[in-house]
This record gives sequence, C-alpha cells and structure tokens, in this order.
Amino acid sequence: MTLFSRYTVFVLCILVTIGGVLLADAEGAQWPWIVSACTGALSVLGFRDLVQGRHSIQRNYPIIGHIRWMVELIRPEIRQYLIEGEEDAAPFSRAQRSLVYERAKGQLGEHPFGTLLETYRDGYEFISHSSRPKPAADPKSFRITIGGDQCAKPYSASIFNISAMSFGSLSANAIRALNKGAAMGGFYHDTGEGSISPYHREFGGDIVWEVASGYFGCRDAKGHFDPARFAEQAKAEQVKMIEIKLSQGAKPGHGGILPAAKVTREIAETRGVPMGEDCISPAIHSEFSTPLELMDFIARLREGSGGKPVGFKLCLGHPWEFMGMVKAMLQTGIRPDFIVIDGAEGGTGAAPTEFSDHLGIPMREGLLFVHNTLVGAGLRDQIKIGAAGKIVSAFDIASVLAIGADWVNAARGFMFAVGCVQSMSCNTNHCPTGVATQDKLRQKALVVPDKALRVQRFHDNTVKALADLLAAAGLEHPSEIGPHHLARRISIAEIKQFSELHVFLRPGELLGTDCEHKLYARNWALASAERFEALAS
Repeated sequence: MTLFSRYTVFVLCILVTIGGVLLADAEGAQWPWIVSACTGALSVLGFRDLVQGRHSIQRNYPIIGHIRWMVELIRPEIRQYLIEGEEDAAPFSRAQRSLVYERAKGQLGEHPFGTLLETYRDGYEFISHSSRPKPAADPKSFRITIGGDQCAKPYSASIFNISAMSFGSLSANAIRALNKGAAMGGFYHDTGEGSISPYHREFGGDIVWEVASGYFGCRDAKGHFDPARFAEQAKAEQVKMIEIKLSQGAKPGHGGILPAAKVTREIAETRGVPMGEDCISPAIHSEFSTPLELMDFIARLREGSGGKPVGFKLCLGHPWEFMGMVKAMLQTGIRPDFIVIDGAEGGTGAAPTEFSDHLGIPMREGLLFVHNTLVGAGLRDQIKIGAAGKIVSAFDIASVLAIGADWVNAARGFMFAVGCVQSMSCNTNHCPTGVATQDKLRQKALVVPDKALRVQRFHDNTVKALADLLAAAGLEHPSEIGPHHLARRISIAEIKQFSELHVFLRPGELLGTDCEHKLYARNWALASAERFEALAS
C-alpha cells in the first residue's frame, strides 16, 4: 500500500475538520460543527497513532489500523455464527450444541434428509444394530450402584450426571439451575473443587462433593485438611459420595489461583478462605505423598463421611503412577469405591494453552488403561469407573460404556443446557448468558426455574435416546454393551470393531508373570506402592 493510501483517511479527517469549521463560520449552521467534532476526534486519534510506540500497524496506518482490532474483537462471533460448519468442533460443533439445545427444550433432536457426517472418512464410528431389536427399556432403570464391600452407604446413581464445576467458576444462578434440574431428574451434581455452596443446597439435589488439593470447605486456617470440618459437611444427607480430585483433564498437574479481587464474601465463606487474599489451589495434595498414603486418606474420608462411597478423579498421566495406586490397593486391602477418568479434552474456566493442548492423556485412552489395569489386578468387579470428557449425546455415552465405563459425567453439555453459547469468555467475568460469571447483573439473565427444567430435559431425553439406541442394537441395559457392538472406520476400505482395535487384559493377568502386553507389563514393573516415582527399569 502506497504512502498516500496509508494516510488517506487521516488526511481526509484533517481536511474535513478544517473545512467544517470554516463552513460553520460562513453559514452559521450547526451540522458542520458536529461533523468537525467527529472528524476532529478521529484526527486526534490519528496523531496519537503516529507518536505512540506500542503498535506498529497503527503508526503505519493511522486511524484505519484500528479496524484490525475491531475485526479481531468480533472474530469469534463472526466465525461461530456465519462461517463455522456444522461439524467444526471448536471445541464443540454447532451440531453438538444444537442437539443439546433441542433436547433441553423438549424437542426430539431429529434432523431430516440423512446424516451430515461423512461415513467413509477415517475415524467414523457407529454402533451396529440387531436384526431382532428389543423393546426400548425404561430409561429410569439405567442406574448404577456405587459402593463396594467397604462402604456402608452405597449410592444408586444415574448413568448420566453433572460433572465437576465449582461455584466461583459458575454463577450462583447456574449452580441453582443445575442442582434443581438434578433434583427433578434424579441424577447427581458434582460440586467441583469449590466446595458446597448455599446454592448447591437450596433445592436438595444429590451432591458428589469433590475434595481437591485446596481442601475447600474442609480446611484449617493454614490450608490443611480438617477432619472435623470434613465430617460436618460430608455427613449431610444431600452428600451422596466423596470424590478426591487428583488432576483435571484441561490442566493436569497444574494448580490455580483465584485472585483476591474475585474472592467474594460468598466464595470465601463457601471455601473457608479469608477475603482480601488470593485463593490458592496447589498442584499437589498435602495429605498424602505416596500411593499407600492415598489409600489411607480414602479410608479416613470414608470413615469421616459415615461410610459413604469414596473415590478419586484423575486425568491419567504417567501409567506407572496409577499402577502404583493399584499396587497400594492390593497391599493395604483398601480400595476406592469408584474412579472417574477425566480426559485431556476436558473443559475449564481458564488454563495455560500448553496444558489444555498438549498435556494429559485423552479420556478414552485413560479409561481403557484404568479399566485394563483393574481387570489385570483382579479388582475391576470391586471398583466402578466413571468417565468425563466431551460427552453430549447418547452415542457418546455408548462409546465409552463399551470400553469400560460404568457411567458418565458431562460438564459443558449441561452448561449448554442452562444457556451457554460457547462464547469462550469464561475467564473474563463477562459471560453473555450469566452462566460463568460472578457479575450480579449478568447472572439475572439466567432464570433458574426455566433453566432447571432444561437441565432435567437434557438428561432425560439423552438417556431416552440411549435406551432407543441400545434397543436397536438388541440390548436392554447399558451394562450389556461391549466393545464388539461398536466399530470405527480406519481407512477407506476397512472397518474394525472396538474389540479388534483395543487391547483388553484377562482377569488377574498382571498378577502373574505371563502378561502378554508389553505396555502393561513394563509399567507394572515400574510401579511402586511406596512412591509415585518410577522404579529403576
């Protein structure tokens, strides 16, 4: 672009400003003054652009250089509403979001004319149907009992529940709507690591209390675990299970800081932290430093809760670390009642880019490894497994049940149900729908009774769709689905069943000396119950 064209707008603004002043003096009219004021302001902006030293584009293109920032500001909205394809996942596609919205509104989630998916592309997945379909089972029967022989108060959970999202990350009204919807639909609501707020308690929906490294809601003044405060909350009838958070899929191995400015009175009281100070969530737990100590912590939480199911959630990292936990289970005889597998594809309000994009094992691979390790150690029938990570449809649920999960959780799917539009502004406090913000005015946009009904409908209609899907495959209950029922295209000319694609260990295979699978045998040899670090190979 030539020198003249780069400065055209700037020069024209100066000329129009001068011309307007002269014309106003000559004619005595008001409108030239208005024009001069506008172009004069732009001229001042142009002079500022020329002398400032931060943005080279604005120095080279005074005034018009700002167009770039204006377009960048609305680029996400332009892409999402005008350019994005139905299957462009960023991170959820328009088709996925539309399915949630339709089911939350009580619509059937149908579309005409045929699939929009390319069935001959690599990675296309499907469930095979039966020549003798079964009548669809009652979706209300799709429940799973969680709690082994060391648990005094087993819990009957829905096969589909609300995954961990904290008050503080989500607004008070979002928490209210989620919990009320869970109460109406008979499924559970995971608190996330921000502890149990008054908004979790307001409608009495079943709660899974997540206890993380900050021990929010059960900590002393120094941030250490407080058994008495834990027992006080854990024994509440509304709390059905306790989940120890070891790591989170979107940012495994990373702690967090809620700046002091964002620690409101309600958040401080809920978490048990002082106002006026940063709220620190450490990267590691202070209550245990070895797999054996983790088992002891599980036993203490089970006792402190009055015998409720206790488990842990993790995004799988070093394989030998999880295997060390399993060896500690065998050595101590203490077992978690459940394990929830989070995936690297999981969501968060904010995380470092490298952590979100390049750290942690995706959910399916983590699920398979945990399932196989428990099978190989002879413990699988005593421990239930949940899975969480980009689950919004009945097929999503079926695909993870087929490879080892007993039930599933969803976070962002339920956020869509309460009104999230994937504006990608969770970390700004400017959520346009009042879901992920602490701004009181913005929260008012989220009407709790309406959104609670949508939460229930999304759950109920998704589980009903699962019942229909299983019936078409000749199955009556989710527990019947196996890896031979699903298939994936791996090339233009080849399809394989999940049972062919994935490794599945034999019961007790890791306990002998004849484990055929090198990945499992090698990491089992590296694993220790006494420490998380790998043994010398």
